[in-house]
Amino acid sequence: MDMVNILVVGSGGREHAICHAFSRSSAVSKILCANGNAGIADVAELVDIRPDDISALADLAEKRGIDITFVGGETSLALGIVDEFEKRGMRIVGASKAAARLEASKSFAKDFMRRHGIPTAAYRTANAPAEAIEILRSGEFGDENAPVVVKADGLAAGKGVVVAADRNEAEAAINELETLVGADAAASIVLEECLFGREVSLIMFCDGENYALMPPTRDHKRIGEGDTGPNTGGMGTITDDRLLSKEQTEEIVETVIEPTLKGCKEEGFPFKGILFLGLMMTDRGPKVLEYNVRFGDPETQSILVRLETDLVEICEAMIGGRLNEIEIKWKEGNSACVILASEGYPGKARTGDIINGLDDAAELSDVTIFHAGTGRNAEGGFVTAGGRVLGVTAVGDDLDNALTKAYEGVSNISWLGMKYRRDIGL
Repeated sequence: MDMVNILVVGSGGREHAICHAFSRSSAVSKILCANGNAGIADVAELVDIRPDDISALADLAEKRGIDITFVGGETSLALGIVDEFEKRGMRIVGASKAAARLEASKSFAKDFMRRHGIPTAAYRTANAPAEAIEILRSGEFGDENAPVVVKADGLAAGKGVVVAADRNEAEAAINELETLVGADAAASIVLEECLFGREVSLIMFCDGENYALMPPTRDHKRIGEGDTGPNTGGMGTITDDRLLSKEQTEEIVETVIEPTLKGCKEEGFPFKGILFLGLMMTDRGPKVLEYNVRFGDPETQSILVRLETDLVEICEAMIGGRLNEIEIKWKEGNSACVILASEGYPGKARTGDIINGLDDAAELSDVTIFHAGTGRNAEGGFVTAGGRVLGVTAVGDDLDNALTKAYEGVSNISWLGMKYRRDIGL
């Protein structure tokens, strides 16, 4: 492969993991990250351009001779960054603006699934809180004691979904949704039946025709141990091939993946980039909880530490429609990522606290520390700068081994008010 310059768009732990994966490639000459964080600065040149400033990012890529741009987050994709780059003749990995609607609008995604016979929860879309409450009170989703899922239609950084235990809780969620995620995200509200089973995330590389599966993962969304408290962007993940049997994977391919990719092509937006399936494995088979059109965070951290194939080679294959021509290899065993968060998260997080023990944790075998919300103080030390601060990630021969290593890394790190879940992977 020729030497390439890379631009990664985003600033969180996911983008640190992507930059780290590119840094392991012998084909990479330079990595830029817009706008990055203090930890990413160790492997990439930070550029002070926001991920939503699409025109400035395209100008940067032209000026700096970027060969491949990799988009981390959903906002840039929903704003049409891929369309703008391709219009200028530049190569980029990510979903088009039309394809990004699968994540940017929950109602579009649910209607898409219905059009193409993809198994998912029963749902209704309301255009105002009063309409949503009227639907609930009609009994369509069961009596007042029935659980129901309330979703903001638009992008909400992982915080726009409430699994309500009963109708009273659902109505409260509807009334609070705009305050929680903003008026734009909550302009429409999707109500869904509550599915029961085991949650699994399955992510894949796509080139418009072909796809390649990554190891199945499980995320822990709620802030509290035992899956209690409000949803977050994710408090930890594992990869474990045992999450899906061969037969279950084949059923997902037949009933979800192939109809999704076929439907995208039929509707005029062949899916290229990273497709994320949030699945519930029910006693009636797999059902789609959500689509994401990019890597998950913190799923990316636990997935990419197991990637053995050069990420540049995979990107070249995605852009060129040649995924079927390469073999993507993964490290045997398991991985785990434990998120360390600031006091106050997922609400208003306290920032500016000095982070201790990073060097000791980073020296541990098979442990990698990915930065999400970090900065530097005047003395050059790392400080907290967001809600989710670090992703302590480890690989192991089995899940217990990976978790032991990850939590050993966690035990070396501290700051005032640091919190994390002690039951990741259990």
